[in-house]
Amino acid sequence: MMRSLYTAATGMLAQQTNVDNIANNLANVNTVGYKQEKTEFKSLLYQTLQTRTTSANGEQKPISAQVGLGTRVASNTSIFTQGAQLASESDTDFAIIGDGFFAVRGADGDTYYTRAGNFVWAIGPQGTTLTNSDGCPVLDTNGNQIILPEGISSGSVEVSGDGAFGYRTADGEYVSMNQSFALYQFNNPSGLEKTGDNLLAETAASGGPLNESRVAGLIPSQVRQKYLEGSNVQVADEMVNLIIAQRAYQLNSKAITVSDEMLEQANNLKR
Repeated sequence: MMRSLYTAATGMLAQQTNVDNIANNLANVNTVGYKQEKTEFKSLLYQTLQTRTTSANGEQKPISAQVGLGTRVASNTSIFTQGAQLASESDTDFAIIGDGFFAVRGADGDTYYTRAGNFVWAIGPQGTTLTNSDGCPVLDTNGNQIILPEGISSGSVEVSGDGAFGYRTADGEYVSMNQSFALYQFNNPSGLEKTGDNLLAETAASGGPLNESRVAGLIPSQVRQKYLEGSNVQVADEMVNLIIAQRAYQLNSKAITVSDEMLEQANNLKR
């Protein structure tokens, strides 16, 4: 009975994490580029109560008797399916169609990756630079900042489907800026570390970034200007998952209550 208390307690802790994760998904249903997270579990160690042996009458018992010690959270896995393409009025909103990630340079000088393409033109020491909403510069395929040529209006900038930047002159002539979005892919995007602010950092689990413009064999992503990628969270699915998690939590709580009552009855037998 003491074992049942511990086992049910591990179930309550695991389901509490599951509920927290579902709540985070629902809170980010309108976050640009957010990817749904799914809680995965695994069982704890098993105790062998009886090994494979024979009974007192010589009967064969080839199956051992084992009992588990509960469960725990194994991981919160991000599901990198494509989000909805949401039309925007801003010339600096971009959506990725495919497996690529934008690259930005963080305040610490390291490179981070994101699917959120809600960028802005910001005036900095090097000129008018394309940045994210936190002021981190967006990088091109060579790892440089994307800087608007002097005297060019940001409203005249056009970005092609392959991420190449250019602008229109007063007479309508298209001029290339010789810069393109850096689009990176990862062998295991679920292994990326979440650092907040829609930014992801590479890890040993994710593998190194693969530049789509330089690594052969990758399916290139497409960039759509005046669009944003919405989150891939399905509210109806998350609400169903929330109900299931709450019921599982209640069931584990009930198991603790029953075990406590059984222990109480056992203690009363001594009186």
